[in-house]
Amino acid sequence: MAAEYPIFKARVPGRGRPVLISILGALGLACAPAIALAQPLTAEAYVVKAGATDLFERQSAQLMRTSRNPEVAAFAEMMVRDHMKSTEMVTAAAREAKLKVTAPELTRKQTADLASLRAAEGAERDRLYIEQQKAAHQEALSVQSTYASEGGVAPLKAAAGKIVPVVKHHITLLDKMK
Repeated sequence: MAAEYPIFKARVPGRGRPVLISILGALGLACAPAIALAQPLTAEAYVVKAGATDLFERQSAQLMRTSRNPEVAAFAEMMVRDHMKSTEMVTAAAREAKLKVTAPELTRKQTADLASLRAAEGAERDRLYIEQQKAAHQEALSVQSTYASEGGVAPLKAAAGKIVPVVKHHITLLDKMK
């Protein structure tokens, strides 16, 4: 097998002969940094991530308010309203916790997704919007539910707990959309 897959051979310094590298051992080493990064979400990181997801959902919804699909247009109106409210809740909770609150910023992926949405037209734009919203709401649910269960700052934890059911409702509506 080693002859067929030379990538699994390595020379040990000073030994001069090949040694097979354990795939599991290599994977374990490769995964170590990822495992180390799986730390609890800090209050500051939660505020930034929650702000970015809300901002993306509001900005993409602004583009979709004029959709010819009444279901998509109504959903977009709800997104603007609900995600403005969740931003206000997180901001108020952060201020109550005496955290510095800055204006939310989109991630690179969110910026690219908005550009794709702007470039699309008609039914394709509606389809893309729904697809992007499904992914964005899964991310939002992850951020909110993680902080609601593991967060260390009580006002933020309470806000996240109130936001989780709203995001779940959005996901349910998205799953029913065509």
